[in-house]
Amino acid sequence: MNNENQISKQTKLFGYIGEHAGNSSFSAKLNKTFKQNSDDTMIIPMNIRADDLYFTFSNMKKSHVNGAVISSEYVADVVDTLDDASSLVKRSGMCDIIYKEGETLRGDIFSIRVLTEKLKDMFISKIAIIGINHYAKAFSFLACGFHLSYFHDNLEELMRFTKDVELSKADINRIAEDMHVDLSAYDAVLDFSDMGALSMVDRLPKFAFDMKNKKQFSPLKQRALELGSEYIAYDDMLEDLTQKAYSEITRFKI
Repeated sequence: MNNENQISKQTKLFGYIGEHAGNSSFSAKLNKTFKQNSDDTMIIPMNIRADDLYFTFSNMKKSHVNGAVISSEYVADVVDTLDDASSLVKRSGMCDIIYKEGETLRGDIFSIRVLTEKLKDMFISKIAIIGINHYAKAFSFLACGFHLSYFHDNLEELMRFTKDVELSKADINRIAEDMHVDLSAYDAVLDFSDMGALSMVDRLPKFAFDMKNKKQFSPLKQRALELGSEYIAYDDMLEDLTQKAYSEITRFKI
């Protein structure tokens, strides 16, 4: 942003797209960083409903917007709107940052890289992963150096998942409502599932992570409060996320 907080013809514009993007401080934090570094760049929060996503990205190709950061609830939905994507996007089925190149959109992932670096900075090594969604895939591809155990309610689906992410000797475990699950032997748990409750988990590690924003219901947050674990979500990592987004956007040559 320039000193006058004004948009000029030279200003690089990016969107922050989410269902409740305006309620997040992501854009404000990132714009503050642009201004501190005298970058003539601005990110604009865009509240977009799910049924308007395709229309939004179709219009972006001919707009003055140079790209967009995608809030966690839409990272899987935007993949079909891309013209090109990194190998990590193609293999995981998620995308959280988009660049406009001419009249085409190219997608990449930055938030999972932030998560892996945060875990390393916290000296977390042994991790339980619940669920097999796109976040679980992306994390697995970037998880070199971690000791991972996977939990899911369907072991056949879990076995197919481990083949998809090329894990030949994965530690796989069933988790279901009628079970008693103790995760206290791990350094952290990452919830990438669509479970509505985690009441089957009797004990949690010290740290509990997911990528939900504050507008999304988190069963892990509820269980962490009940069991006394430290819960860390998307909004708790905004400082790291905005710094990573800043470096990705500023190195992108329009």
